[in-house]
Amino acid sequence: MDKREFLRGAGACSLSALLGESAWARWAALEPAQLARSPDFWAELRARYRLRSDFINLENGYYSIMAQPVLEALVEHMRTVNFEGAHYMRTRSADERMAARAALARVARCSVEELAITRNTTESLDMVISGHDWKAGDEVVMAEQDYGTMLEMFEQVGRRHGVLCKRVSVPLDPRSDDELVELYARALTPRTRLLLVSHMINITGQVLPVRKLCDMAHERGVAVLVDGAHSFAHLDFALPDLGCDYYGASLHKWLGCPLGAGLLYVRRERVAGLWPLLAPPPKPADDIARLAHSGTYPAHIDLALRDAIAFHESIGIERKSARLRHLQRSWSERVRGRPRIRLNTPSDPARSCAIANVGIEGLAPADLARRLLDEHRIYTVAIDVANVQGVRITPHLYTSEAELDTLVSALLALSA
Repeated sequence: MDKREFLRGAGACSLSALLGESAWARWAALEPAQLARSPDFWAELRARYRLRSDFINLENGYYSIMAQPVLEALVEHMRTVNFEGAHYMRTRSADERMAARAALARVARCSVEELAITRNTTESLDMVISGHDWKAGDEVVMAEQDYGTMLEMFEQVGRRHGVLCKRVSVPLDPRSDDELVELYARALTPRTRLLLVSHMINITGQVLPVRKLCDMAHERGVAVLVDGAHSFAHLDFALPDLGCDYYGASLHKWLGCPLGAGLLYVRRERVAGLWPLLAPPPKPADDIARLAHSGTYPAHIDLALRDAIAFHESIGIERKSARLRHLQRSWSERVRGRPRIRLNTPSDPARSCAIANVGIEGLAPADLARRLLDEHRIYTVAIDVANVQGVRITPHLYTSEAELDTLVSALLALSA
């Protein structure tokens, strides 16, 4: 076995191989909720990451670093592609990309014919937004809390094609799913062609009832585009069960892939109705691959994608999601309701997972982020948009509960 194959195996191994048979045997029988509270297990997993020692990274929502086995495999894939050059790209890259698509479809639990590899969520969603055959007077509906780049893309479509862009504002702590469904339903009209829904709102971590929203929209003849940047490989779901028509995600967030990997899902009957972002070689109208043409691409990303998937699957989405929700609740429950501290994330545990947003009255988000870093060595990101003022806190699997204890102490000190 050459080094390239060995490293692929390192990324594809089971937890027993990663952590050792005896170590894994101690935890294998635990239910995900029990394992989520077993610090020794997660300390073992943390050792598979190379981490900064000069600050605590709680901004994994933008880009979550790769585990070392995946990073090492990526580097070796780069060497292989560079060594073989055009011969690899002309003779092997297409088959390797298809293998990566198949592995990704397995994680998404969808048909490979409905899934394409892209570079990130923005590219995926922009393919859909720009790919519609818009007519003047068409309407689209979205939320103020959706990702800014998507809102900007819709505004561009509006200026270019005469499309009316309508926005709703999602409450920070909704009373029920019905409240959210009714909020969006009131904005739809007979002229509405597309509804954008964030599966998990990026600035607050709120999880929206996507299936209910899709069912409501479809009853009114409206297609649904889901921004899944923060939900894929974070929440436990099968993509087709969401009921959406289109879905885009970034794989460098929660799947632990290199930068430059994303996915686009299009329900099969919707594929032919989209214009590609870039004109592809001749392909059947219902072939989703024609939507993801990008010219010559970094093939080593596709190869490393399979290693990241193997690492992700070795942990299991149930264990992963349970741990991420536990980490968020472990700090947010200790500060919710404290004087001057405001949680901008729903109180219902089912409405969030890893991500939460916290603010301090009288302290601007940028100042709070600065003081957390300067005084407490905690790295976050300031959010000051769409009625959300605070910092986004995003732990990951390698985050320790001791680090979140530090966060709680810092928030209490800064709010005193």
